[in-house]
Amino acid sequence: MMVTRRFPIPSVLLFSLRTVLIASLWASVVYALYALVGWTMLRIPFLPVATVGTAVAFYVGFKNNASYDRFWEGRKIWGGIVNQSRSFAVATLAYLPADGTPERDALRRTLVYRQLAWINALRLQLRKTSRFFDKPARTTKRRLERHAEHMRNDWQRELAPFLDAAELAEVSANKNACSQLTRRQAQVLAEMQRAGALDLFHQIDLMDVLESLTTLQGQAERIKKTPFPRQYAEFSRIFVTVFSVLVPFGLLDVFADHVHAAGAGGGAQWGPIVPMICASALVTWVFRTMEGIGDSSEDPFERSMNDVPMNALCRTIEIDLREMLGETELPAPEAPIDGLLY
Repeated sequence: MMVTRRFPIPSVLLFSLRTVLIASLWASVVYALYALVGWTMLRIPFLPVATVGTAVAFYVGFKNNASYDRFWEGRKIWGGIVNQSRSFAVATLAYLPADGTPERDALRRTLVYRQLAWINALRLQLRKTSRFFDKPARTTKRRLERHAEHMRNDWQRELAPFLDAAELAEVSANKNACSQLTRRQAQVLAEMQRAGALDLFHQIDLMDVLESLTTLQGQAERIKKTPFPRQYAEFSRIFVTVFSVLVPFGLLDVFADHVHAAGAGGGAQWGPIVPMICASALVTWVFRTMEGIGDSSEDPFERSMNDVPMNALCRTIEIDLREMLGETELPAPEAPIDGLLY
């Protein structure tokens, strides 16, 4: 997630350069065919083109709203995970007060640390498959390589601090490690209740929290496993492409009188090409950028510049829960790198 207030100018130029160059080249070709070759049939009234542009703008706006809803839902899910993780730790430590024995301290620590393993396992599972990882663009690939250490995507390395070796090996052998960790938490709570170490009502309260966490996990997996409807995404791209192709033809209707005036005066007919190219490139860039914004927001659990900062949220939870245990040697909060928080 980008945390800088302003979008970096170099990034704007990088993302815009290809679009502007192609739009300018296409406008130049259309102008040359009209002004020099004499293909007057290329002149299209601007009104129909503008009407198409209005329709495309509404369609792209709908897609962008739907894409943002997916991102915002993902962020709300992780906000719920933060809250429920804190609730689980608070309730665990309150219902199992320290009594000075190593066994009680170890039990409290195991339950809290298993919750930390759960959030990190969920983060890694959501990023296990990624369109940015499978077939990244060149610029994305360079960013992923440059930020590889910062993204913390190594399964063993990320979970080892919170689980003993045997439990880590056992849960890692399952397809859904998060579900196995939740099952283990529930099993421990049931055993404690049967042994009289935990009141029945306290067990029910903690189980309610585990149920909420399981619900949040399912909601996150729903977004991850349900791609943005391709009929909206692909037709939005097609409509923007068609409109971008039509723009220079419609602008000929605006600049045609200038073309004929230049030719009648005996001068070069290339004078009006500059404002036409600028107008065509500007309109195309705006629509292409709107289309790209929707694309970048439709998958919130990826490794892109605009996804939910799960690393930072997991680190926040870790600091809070370990402080509740009375630990003082805590990791530093996740820091942005190049203006990005992962």
